[in-house]
Amino acid sequence: MTALDDFSSATSSAASTSPVLAGSSLGRIPTSGSTARSISSVIRARLETAGAPYLANDNVADYLLDGELDLLQKEVADRVRELLRTLLIDIDRDHNTEETAERVAKMYLQEVFKGRYHRQPKIASFPNVKQLDEIYTVGPISVRSACSHHLVPILGNCWIGIKPGDRVIGLSKFARVADWVFSRPHIQEEAVMILADEIERLCEPQGLAILIKAQHYCMKWRGVKEPQTSMVNSVVRGDFRLDPNLKAEFFELVKQQQSVLG
Repeated sequence: MTALDDFSSATSSAASTSPVLAGSSLGRIPTSGSTARSISSVIRARLETAGAPYLANDNVADYLLDGELDLLQKEVADRVRELLRTLLIDIDRDHNTEETAERVAKMYLQEVFKGRYHRQPKIASFPNVKQLDEIYTVGPISVRSACSHHLVPILGNCWIGIKPGDRVIGLSKFARVADWVFSRPHIQEEAVMILADEIERLCEPQGLAILIKAQHYCMKWRGVKEPQTSMVNSVVRGDFRLDPNLKAEFFELVKQQQSVLG
């Protein structure tokens, strides 16, 4: 059975699991005669047909059918294997690199870029029964991402400030959604905006503030090779944007958390 046969047999049942593909023709596998197409070209055609963006920091999980991520991982491993050979690395004789392609493919699709290929973790929100309206901060939350220019790490921390609205989510859920957002190739300026959008969608706070401080290995490991340089940026929305005192309180709380941690 070819990979194309695998795609076709899974389509009818798998399409129903996707809110985007259910009831549409987007799950159908395009073919050209009897020539099997790579799974990446099949998924790319599906995205193009739907008019869905698939930039480096976009999530494409709604356009993947059951089983396709495993097939994509195998294809990525094949492409990485060819990259290593092109770099004149003898992966057939070097025992240190003979399984590198499989490791890299798994790392990209299941770990460091999982935020592109997996749906957002289930995040439950609850009524703000006590009508809490005092601000609180959560952090530091680890930032583990990658520069979309060079695909090398961006590592650091972020802090999230919330003035609750009618719905609240558990503290650990901020870390879960942050990990999901950061686990994609990014530029830091866009990452903070995407995280803010997701948190606003999940709990509709009266106010939201996010601060990120991270080191970019495209500057630390290569290029100018500045090991101490970091980038700091923030976004403030709602009451944090409207009330300078509230904004100042958020940054003061972050400063206190940083001092406690040394």
